[in-house]
Amino acid sequence: MKKATKIAKTKKFKANKKTAAAGLLGAVLLTSASVVPAAAAGLTWNASNGYLINATGSNTTSTTSASASAGTTASTASDLKVTNMTVSDLVALKTKDYATAWSAGTYTAIKLNSTSATVSGSGAKASGSTVTISEAGTYVVSGKLTDGQIVIAAADTDDVHVVFKGVTLANDSTSPFYVKSAGKVVVTLSAGTTNTITDSSTYTFAEGEDEPDAAMLSKANLTINGTGILSVTGNYKDGIRSKDNLNIVSGKITVKAVEDAIIGKDRVVIEGGTFNIDAGFDGIKSTNDTNTAKGFVAISGGTFNITAGNDGIQAETALVIDGGDFDIVTGGGYENGRTHTDDFGGGFGGQMPEDWTPGEMPTNADGTTMTPPTNADGTAMTPPANLNTAPGTEADETTEEAETTESMKALKAGTELVINDGTFTIDAADDAVHSNGNVNIAGGTFDVATGDDGFHADAVLEISAGTIEVTNSYESLEGFIINIKGGDIDVTASDDGVNAAGDDPTLAATTDTATPGNGMMEASNAELNISGGTLTVNAGGDGLDSNGSVNMTGGTVIVNGPTDNGNGPLDYDGTFEIGGGTLIAAGSSGMAQAPSTSSSQRSLGITFAASLSAGTLVHVEDSAGNNVLTFAPAKSFSSVVVSSSALKAGETYTVSTGGTSTGTEFDGLYTGGTYSGGTTYTTFEFSTSDATTWVDESGVNTGPSSMGGFGGGGMGGDGTTRGPRGTQSSSTSTTTSATTAE
Repeated sequence: MKKATKIAKTKKFKANKKTAAAGLLGAVLLTSASVVPAAAAGLTWNASNGYLINATGSNTTSTTSASASAGTTASTASDLKVTNMTVSDLVALKTKDYATAWSAGTYTAIKLNSTSATVSGSGAKASGSTVTISEAGTYVVSGKLTDGQIVIAAADTDDVHVVFKGVTLANDSTSPFYVKSAGKVVVTLSAGTTNTITDSSTYTFAEGEDEPDAAMLSKANLTINGTGILSVTGNYKDGIRSKDNLNIVSGKITVKAVEDAIIGKDRVVIEGGTFNIDAGFDGIKSTNDTNTAKGFVAISGGTFNITAGNDGIQAETALVIDGGDFDIVTGGGYENGRTHTDDFGGGFGGQMPEDWTPGEMPTNADGTTMTPPTNADGTAMTPPANLNTAPGTEADETTEEAETTESMKALKAGTELVINDGTFTIDAADDAVHSNGNVNIAGGTFDVATGDDGFHADAVLEISAGTIEVTNSYESLEGFIINIKGGDIDVTASDDGVNAAGDDPTLAATTDTATPGNGMMEASNAELNISGGTLTVNAGGDGLDSNGSVNMTGGTVIVNGPTDNGNGPLDYDGTFEIGGGTLIAAGSSGMAQAPSTSSSQRSLGITFAASLSAGTLVHVEDSAGNNVLTFAPAKSFSSVVVSSSALKAGETYTVSTGGTSTGTEFDGLYTGGTYSGGTTYTTFEFSTSDATTWVDESGVNTGPSSMGGFGGGGMGGDGTTRGPRGTQSSSTSTTTSATTAE
């Protein structure tokens, strides 16, 4: 989708109404001296923009190049970095957090007896159905209270160890487990025991008070460990909440809450355990939005089944995951995602000229009227009447208001989101993986269906390893800077597959950056950089889209782009420099683009007068019969672009369509084997001057106009569904001839 469309699309998706005013971009974790890992030295924080920029430390990675500047405003977009960070860089628990043992004579026993309790030992007292612990020590609790409470009211320096040894706590009017004060409280779930905490849907508060307000509430640092079972039901509001640090070392924990399930204001640290979470609002969250060293979530491992009405896991600052198995459903799943009413599905590559009259075709630089792109049925597209509506105008404000809604993201961070490993199955109404700063995917396996973006970063989205499959999304990969360095990535989008767009986060907040480019076809500083990995895209809008430039030096990219002429398999507003790797992009021809003619690696663009059916082989070979390309697009198509080191200046090539191949197939690309039975489409000599040559049935031509379009953002023709991915096993594919139009 072109830039004019994205003015609306790339506005930050509104956060939950409870946290929107907090300003998730107002803090970054790594600037606090108390938590900065040594390897991350050199990271800096820009208070106006809220991103890590100008980093020089060895623990950061940067973009490979800078694109053209936007207007006359200086940008440092190429200095944007992601942070390579693990949980151990961020936090280390203390020995006392792992303490689970107790011995005879060293603890106080508390026996719960339905409506009363008995205490054997010092440091605690029972009054009716209320037990109050007031001193440091170990307390072993067993039994049941039907309408009672355990209160910890110790000195701020006292460490209290509470062992749950088969406990059932319920209360009809307040929190059953309430830590009013202590230095640290460690709750151990004794092996082989089941422990249950349940509150009521209504609370009774003293005048002027509004706490406690969770089934298990702590105003001190709280740690949960052990191998037993803990089941918490928050009928009033929250399940487990600490107003300081919350650490979970282990345990089998089930939480069902009307609002949030597990909260640690200053941090949530999880080293392991099994979690079954059902939350009306957020599943796991850290909420400190005033201290840049706090508000993070760090997960080393565990098994998580999270169903949340809003966000699955949310950190005000950083979210770091080193491993674990995650099954997350938010907002009822991707089918409940918002309706994308701001989609035009194309544009003229930027804003219209200042003298453009809405509803009329704009003019070229020489004064001639531009030729409009066509719809799938061949009719000319009608220019929209409002493409030049700028952010801040009445129309834009209306869109903003319409988009203000609950946040229903699976994984969300305010500054840095780093995933080093883990297995993730995500079904999200909103973005699956989202950061208001950077996203760094350094490993893991992802199976994602989302009603909005698959992976979104306001600043840098970087993928260096892992296996990613996005089966449903609006836009699959989105960020101002996108770096694809490795991994196996397979994405499906109803709009753009990969979209480098948005406001330049390095420019001052007072600069008008919402409109990327000040005039016709002017590029922003957005970048898509591809240096490794395998990327397969099935897009209803643009396949690879950059409001700035594209740089490719390695990897394999396969694009099955749109079937309508209002979008293109490749869409960039700056340059597309390719110097390595393999690129194949098939789709409609109305907006077709190929890499820049100044590239160091050669590219071939092929256009067809009529659309060919999905699965039709396109074969390119040199004069010696060596295979350059054998590819079967997944959808109907009228253009194919290929860039490969096999293309040589001055060489003669033959393009054929149809036929069969016995080669090994991967996402439609055949390698090895024998191609036969096709129909010759054209034979031509590759240019000796330009790196890109366009051809049709008559031979070399000048290529499509690539002026843009206005079409709908949804998937055209063949829809969004992609068939099973190739098995990379030897196969034979029989396809229709190129002479058979769809």
